[in-house]
Amino acid sequence: MVAGRGNGGGDSVRPPGLNARVLQRRHDPSLRLVRRDAVVPGPQVLDEAQQRVVDHRGGPLLVLAGPGTGKTTTVVEHVVSRVERDALPPESVLVLTFSRRAATELRERITLRLARTVREPVARTVHSYAFGLLRREAVLRGEPVPRLLSGAEQDLLVRDLLRGDLEEFAGAGWPERLLPALRTDGFARELRDLLQRAAERGVDPQRLRSLGRRHDRADWVAAAGFSEQYAGVTALRHPPALDPAELVRAAVDLLAGDPAVLERERAERAVVVVDEYQDSDPSQEALLVLLAGGGRDLVAVGDPDQSIYAFRGADLEGVRRFPERFRTAGGEPAPVVTLGTSRRCGPVLLQATRRVAARLGGAGGHRSLVACPPPEAGT
Repeated sequence: MVAGRGNGGGDSVRPPGLNARVLQRRHDPSLRLVRRDAVVPGPQVLDEAQQRVVDHRGGPLLVLAGPGTGKTTTVVEHVVSRVERDALPPESVLVLTFSRRAATELRERITLRLARTVREPVARTVHSYAFGLLRREAVLRGEPVPRLLSGAEQDLLVRDLLRGDLEEFAGAGWPERLLPALRTDGFARELRDLLQRAAERGVDPQRLRSLGRRHDRADWVAAAGFSEQYAGVTALRHPPALDPAELVRAAVDLLAGDPAVLERERAERAVVVVDEYQDSDPSQEALLVLLAGGGRDLVAVGDPDQSIYAFRGADLEGVRRFPERFRTAGGEPAPVVTLGTSRRCGPVLLQATRRVAARLGGAGGHRSLVACPPPEAGT
């Protein structure tokens, strides 16, 4: 018997000659790999609310979709409908979401459902779209392409600048009570978060300084000076470097400040679809207003109860104010469709989750879900 290492980390035994038999089988000419035929999914069976979303044309629409109500399927079918039924090029349908994982899933499902190749990704994150826009315009203008700062690079830069404030500039205006904290990683992370949240909300250093003086916050005043220093250092890098919050804000500034670029971008995006809209922040909302405001075709899907990224700047009010912020061409608030059939939970589990959801507060019409009826025998 030959001793070998098992999965659990202990010793196990195996018969002699096992490896030889495995190798012989691997080289057996009678065995060969066979590629399975690709299975292209057909149209999905949708309920009435989902079909209303798929059939929606002309203007903004907010879709409230609780857990397990088939929101991803609805998004996929809407995109496929715009491409196949309306004969739109896939590249003219811009699908945005807020995480790489969600973007990858949407991209794979839409591409598989269309059964065709496309020139550019059908679905992408908001940050990926913003970076692509800035990169394209920089190339067209012959300017250096901006670079995205990683989180680790941001932390290192903030810590270096804070160390310089403490050692070379006698605290650089930071309140005396905070000076011992300037050397800590925790303070650097908190300051970095403050800078990002301010950028997402369009709060420049001048406004942050004004707010600090108005509310007697010496730390905000000092942070405003630090923000100017941080922006100067990143701008002087070659190529210029942007953190994620600055990236979206820079795209907003580009579209708002150059009517020709805005018109070209709008002409290329006939339809905009946004998934997980509850995870948007004010700068991303501003970007969406520029791209798809004014009664243009826009479908936003979200669930206020599933907002989990407030620590990253997500603003739950974005979903609640959507109908007023994105009005139809006639000036009416955007219509709202609620997906009300849960395909994930049976009646008992669904009833339990609804009891929990009812305690979350706020408007709760979207929480009234019913379980999908069980399939009939033989289906």
